[in-house]
Amino acid sequence: MAKPKPVTTDTLIDDLHAVIRDAESLLKATAAQTGEKVQEVRERAEESVRQAKERLAGVEDEALQRAKALAVDAEEYVRGNPWQAVGIAAGIGLVLGLLMSRR
Repeated sequence: MAKPKPVTTDTLIDDLHAVIRDAESLLKATAAQTGEKVQEVRERAEESVRQAKERLAGVEDEALQRAKALAVDAEEYVRGNPWQAVGIAAGIGLVLGLLMSRR
């Protein structure tokens, strides 16, 4: 059985994009269908897709702003504490090297 891929923000965003694309394709494919009930369902689906797009855009914008703020904070720390940053990077490199050599 295949091992499921880990859930990250990027995978969730990619999955939501795929769902939105699929829903839009389904709406286009059923455009020729007529009837009051079909039209009502299509309108609800279109509204749901529109809302999902807006929420997804908001989440992406928020994630981008957080990433930028984190990068600015990291840069300020490194500029203010260059030797500590070098020591931390060396320690992380050492731990990763030890972990990778065990395999």
